[in-house]
Amino acid sequence: MASTVTSDSLVYDRSRGIGSGGAGGGVNVERVHKYHWPAIQLNVWMLIMLIAACTIIGVFATFIDVQNILLLPVPWYFPYFITVSSLTILFIAFLLALIFQRRLLPSIVMIGGFILFVLWLVGLIVISVQLWGPNGSVNSSCNLFVFGADPQPTGQNLVTLAWLEQRSICQSWYAVFSFALVGTVFLVWIMVIAYQVFADDRR
Repeated sequence: MASTVTSDSLVYDRSRGIGSGGAGGGVNVERVHKYHWPAIQLNVWMLIMLIAACTIIGVFATFIDVQNILLLPVPWYFPYFITVSSLTILFIAFLLALIFQRRLLPSIVMIGGFILFVLWLVGLIVISVQLWGPNGSVNSSCNLFVFGADPQPTGQNLVTLAWLEQRSICQSWYAVFSFALVGTVFLVWIMVIAYQVFADDRR
């Protein structure tokens, strides 16, 4: 990742002062601000966010394909979370580009992190309602028809195959909820890291 280049980032702020004496005698004064980023924490954050975003994209893309095969309408939050996760990957790629150019600013991370935090929080709330809601939730259906099946199907037949597919779908829902929660928390964490980097530079 960026372990060799994220220990600091340089930002240049130039100001010009007028020297005394002859006409037009000016002096260029260059001030260099160096932001010290915790490389390990930044790499861990990017890795976890990439895993979370890619998992959600993969699961919901599969769900959309299943909905289309079954000729069922696609819920709006499937493409919504795919879009949000894709934006997260693009944001991480943008951060990596800034890191390699040594131009990573805390303000960019805080603003981008906050925007993504709001988008992820909306997705997390929707997924929570669908998974744990009071009326016909995914969790209640899974507990009733899949995990609560007694006896559970066995053997090489279509019934067992259908039950395994249903169990896979239920587990995918739990995985999406878990990664959505982790992604939301990690976006708060990166904003805290960015603020700490900015605060340390002000001391």
